[in-house]
Amino acid sequence: MFLCTTIMSTPSIQEIKKELRTLDASVVQELCMKLAKYKKENKELLTYLLFEAHDEQAYITSVKNTLDELFLTVAAFNTYNQKKNIRKILRVANKQIKYSGNKQTEIEVRIFFCRKMKEARVPIKSNAVLYNLYIGQLKKIETAFSKLPEDLQTDYERDLNFILL
Repeated sequence: MFLCTTIMSTPSIQEIKKELRTLDASVVQELCMKLAKYKKENKELLTYLLFEAHDEQAYITSVKNTLDELFLTVAAFNTYNQKKNIRKILRVANKQIKYSGNKQTEIEVRIFFCRKMKEARVPIKSNAVLYNLYIGQLKKIETAFSKLPEDLQTDYERDLNFILL
């Protein structure tokens, strides 16, 4: 059996962009459909771009509702299962934040996540893993917070003060 040792080199984003400009709209549409069928995450991103990107506030609300539903089960479990569920919820939140790419969306979702952790009475201070996860979220909020204009920073200061340990 012959194994190929050469790896296909991936072109840069600029090269892909140039190539896409030369293609017909129907061909680009077919490529998008193929990407959407290939991986669930691509389909979710395409869904965001086509249906939700135009109304960021409605998107934030839908993400919060999703996280809220996921947090309903957290309080019923022991600490080990709480950790597993919280990590799962955080993966969902991170994916939604990544799709948006908007710092304001990131701050709102992360603050909501931290608030729900506190409301669910998750033992943040007594469990090192949960504590580190929570502190990591606070650091990410601070990083995104520093990139916002000052008028928006004042809007989020009260929420930020609530979730600080």
